Amino acid sequence: MAGSDKLRAALPELLKFGVIGGLGYATDVVLFVLLREPAGPVLGKVLSLTASTAVAFVGNKYWTFRERRSGGPAGETGRETAMFLVVNLVGALVQLGCLGFSHYLMGLTSPTADLISSSVIGMALATALRFWGTRTLVFREARA
Repeated sequence: MAGSDKLRAALPELLKFGVIGGLGYATDVVLFVLLREPAGPVLGKVLSLTASTAVAFVGNKYWTFRERRSGGPAGETGRETAMFLVVNLVGALVQLGCLGFSHYLMGLTSPTADLISSSVIGMALATALRFWGTRTLVFREARA
């Protein structure tokens, strides 16, 4: 399959992934803004990412990649859940790495700097990784 054919085939999933990602992103940003001060920037981010991961898992499992799911045994569902958590953990580490780098190494400690580093730059990098990982490793093509 040529590159443009692969992109065309993946486009509906990419658009759905974007919608679910937007909901997860909103969850992440709102909670981070609310939790940054009382919990601190890193714990606040961990908590906001945990909530947004739950939103993304449910949305991607039951809408974005619904056709890819085998509907098979509970073991397959367990594998999907475990792999989703691994992919999202790696994405979260990317976001936390961006936050830690700018906050602690660059000394950019304002709320705006924390939000930009974790929820703009980190999220952009993590989203590309999450789409590839979710589509390739988590919700693979259903086997016949």
